[in-house]
Amino acid sequence: MGAQSPLARLSGRFGRGEGGSAMVEFALILPFMLLLYIGMVEGSTLISIDRKVQTVSGAVGDLVARANGEISRTTLDDYVKIAGGIMTPYAADGLVQFVSQVYVDKDGNATVDWSKRYVGQVAQTTGAHAVGSTYILPDEIKALANEQYVIVTECQDTYTPLFGIVFDKAIPLSRENFYIPRFREKIKLTS
Repeated sequence: MGAQSPLARLSGRFGRGEGGSAMVEFALILPFMLLLYIGMVEGSTLISIDRKVQTVSGAVGDLVARANGEISRTTLDDYVKIAGGIMTPYAADGLVQFVSQVYVDKDGNATVDWSKRYVGQVAQTTGAHAVGSTYILPDEIKALANEQYVIVTECQDTYTPLFGIVFDKAIPLSRENFYIPRFREKIKLTS
């Protein structure tokens, strides 16, 4: 074997060396990997909270619709508080809920029979749908509930991004559920 010049040895080592190029590749890919990871965390949290908002709305409506002729305000308050536990591990402080009974007449006109509003699982004295006011129901629900009552539950929350990188502002979440009372009669809200 002949002697190699220092320049030839240096260029040979440079051609075989991969440690530096791996570091450069990692440095180029790292920001995209972090953005992808943060986006997945943000997106999965958003979807999880949205599913919980839907579940809270559905649970309260289903429980109220099971009442046989009447439901007390205390029982309704308890249903809302218990259903708020579904939001765990996320906070239920910003949760806004409406529980209403709506009557659909033979012409398909829907009017509010009674309504309660909750903010952070606490009953509010204002902000509920006014008794006797028109309530807009989907046509399918009006057809199904012709000359009957419908329990309507609405649940609203706001998703605040954890990092503000992928989603840069709060996202409102809202769900609405409809239930025909199980006993096909008016459910009176008592004190």
